[in-house]
Amino acid sequence: MITLEDLKPAEGSVKKSKRVGRGRSSGHGKTSCRGNNGEGQRSGRSSKRGFEGGQMPSFRQMPKLKGFTNHWALNTVALNVSDVAKLGVKEVDLAYLVKNNLVNRNAAVLRILGNGEISKAVTVKATYFTESAKAKIEAAGGKAELV
Repeated sequence: MITLEDLKPAEGSVKKSKRVGRGRSSGHGKTSCRGNNGEGQRSGRSSKRGFEGGQMPSFRQMPKLKGFTNHWALNTVALNVSDVAKLGVKEVDLAYLVKNNLVNRNAAVLRILGNGEISKAVTVKATYFTESAKAKIEAAGGKAELV
């Protein structure tokens, strides 16, 4: 049976407080872990949050950095099956979409997603098809070709 006398905190959960200013041999003597001279050694000193010693703080530098652009990322275009059906053509590929200004001319990857319905047979050439998109295109009598 456990009694109150047996209870004690977990191993390593209780630390001794740092006793400063108790002589050099204590390891926290002379300047009491505050360094030599200056604002930080005086009593009542508290710097505000984010203060970096007078250097331009990082939160004020951020607006000047203007974000980040990944120059190696491929521009991707996503089309739903319903969008392909609205085009009303026999064959759809990225070149056709770029030529007719339907997508950004910098597009490099065409993804076909399965939202919507399609009733006519269409050959679609794309980099990626979802399973449902492929099934819907083939059920309508069309072809889903990976490029």
